[in-house]
Amino acid sequence: MENLAGDYQNAVPNGELGILPMPGFESMAQKIDWYITKWRRDYVAKLPADDILQRYVKESYIIEARFDRFATGEGKCTITQSVRGYDMFLLCDPFNYGVQYEMFGVQVPTSPDEHFANLKRAISATCGKARRITVIMPMLYEGRQHKRSNRESLDCAMMLQELEAMGVNNFITFDAHDGRVQNAVPNVGFEDVRTTYQMVKALVRTFPDIEFDKEKLMVISPDEGGMSRSIFFANMIGVDLGMFYKRRDYSLVIKGRNPIVAHEYLGRDISGKDVIVPDDMISSGDSMIDVASKLHELGAKRIFICVTFGLFCEGLERFNAAYKAGLFTKVFTTNLIYQPQELLAQEWYCSVPLEKYMSYIIDTINHDQSLSMVLHPDERIHYLLAKTKAARNKN
Repeated sequence: MENLAGDYQNAVPNGELGILPMPGFESMAQKIDWYITKWRRDYVAKLPADDILQRYVKESYIIEARFDRFATGEGKCTITQSVRGYDMFLLCDPFNYGVQYEMFGVQVPTSPDEHFANLKRAISATCGKARRITVIMPMLYEGRQHKRSNRESLDCAMMLQELEAMGVNNFITFDAHDGRVQNAVPNVGFEDVRTTYQMVKALVRTFPDIEFDKEKLMVISPDEGGMSRSIFFANMIGVDLGMFYKRRDYSLVIKGRNPIVAHEYLGRDISGKDVIVPDDMISSGDSMIDVASKLHELGAKRIFICVTFGLFCEGLERFNAAYKAGLFTKVFTTNLIYQPQELLAQEWYCSVPLEKYMSYIIDTINHDQSLSMVLHPDERIHYLLAKTKAARNKN
């Protein structure tokens, strides 16, 4: 059920595949490259030596490029090989603060603005010679600034339109804060990919005793904005749904947002039940810890926090303290954005790998095939749950 690679059969790729990682995405790109080269090598090994698909098999699909910096901090991108006629996939993590460069003799972390500038430099360096350009940006740059309140900039929409004007044909992102931002670029491809299947898979592997039964498990949305995500999660695993309503103080703005006054729970009794709390991101973590505290007070048995992007902007101390206090059982986040070693070493943390899934997406797009089987995890989730239930009954 999981092996989606090779479904394209004899489809000829749309140009030679090129994978160009921005600074900070090299490690993930190497893993993606490994999967694709293996699939293609195994597939064409069964074909005649003169088959046209033989020419598309390479030792690596990584495009070599340099991102140099001048002493002032200004930068440039130089692609060191021809990309004429290539089907290019540019991979960018705007939130990788682990990448540093020297400016006026001082080492400084690369900000989201500078990561975005590197992406534009890479697109410019293709010199219009690529056949097609797809940008894979797991967490959208300025994704939280997706709508206008008063006289504000619409940064995410402007970003998408700027890249479209530069020649980008497709955008791939994961669990967008608000997927409606794609309305800013209606004439190009835009895929907002869910990570529900990978989260369920990680839950089952980490906690084999978890039971997907509505009498023993619930999905709780941490706020009204995440209801569609939580509804999808709850429907996929067949359990009931609850939610928290955030009361905010709109008279104040602290660090760009209105502070939360209180969380109010709406839903069925959760006493004695395991709880899954899905969300798109953990920023400071204050809101999620407050939700976990409320769920703990309401008698939840185990609390699993399943979040696509773990930013942890204000460090891990609050989560360490909350875990020691028994407020939650485990935090799951994907490896789609930068993860410092300090985070990976925490007992309460579990990293959910997505490189294989990204490889499926890139390989399928390169062959101009439908993404439906890749993007819609319904059958795979149901198969996984059935398999898990059968194994539990057998034991």
